[in-house]
Amino acid sequence: MATTTEPGTGPATGRALIVIDVQESFRQRESWKHASDPGVAHQVAKLVEHARAGRDLVVWVLHAEPGTGTAFDPQLGHVRLMAPLAAADGEPVLTKTSHNAFTTTNLQQLLTEHGVHAVTTCGIRTEQCVETTTRLAADLGYATTIAIDATATEPLPDPDAPAGRPYEQVLADPATLPPAVVIERTRYALAGRFATVATVEELTGS
Repeated sequence: MATTTEPGTGPATGRALIVIDVQESFRQRESWKHASDPGVAHQVAKLVEHARAGRDLVVWVLHAEPGTGTAFDPQLGHVRLMAPLAAADGEPVLTKTSHNAFTTTNLQQLLTEHGVHAVTTCGIRTEQCVETTTRLAADLGYATTIAIDATATEPLPDPDAPAGRPYEQVLADPATLPPAVVIERTRYALAGRFATVATVEELTGS
């Protein structure tokens, strides 16, 4: 549930939690029931609660693809946070149209205004929007952490496979990468190069 930020208790730590694309759009996809963690919103909620308690800035990012008629088209009403997540008063909610959360939003300006020097990322999809945002944040000079078990992704089809196959064929294809493999690849790619890789328990102490 959302909480109200009382006057004088807003972000003041130089830290920010960036929640990326944890939105209803994914629940509309056939592939989501095969995701690594269809209930990832509950893991994210733990990070949000911890960030608010520590007076860290919480920034919500949603992905939109206007005019496409897909689950990411705002006209269809699915470009909204997954329950039980909700932005508290004063928490920015940004909408992006690029893979990373910086290029098509004012995220960097917001972080600068709040004196943020360290960010933690989480969300959907691990190897796509979350990883891309994490890499760019590191290149921009932020001390960056990815909460790896507060990310989720879906099976990743072979890019050379025919498009438009029934999803059963995608799942049966031995060249399709299982979500656990995709997440492990992100862990290997980011750790020690672009980010500290941590778990929710390590970050919150519970």
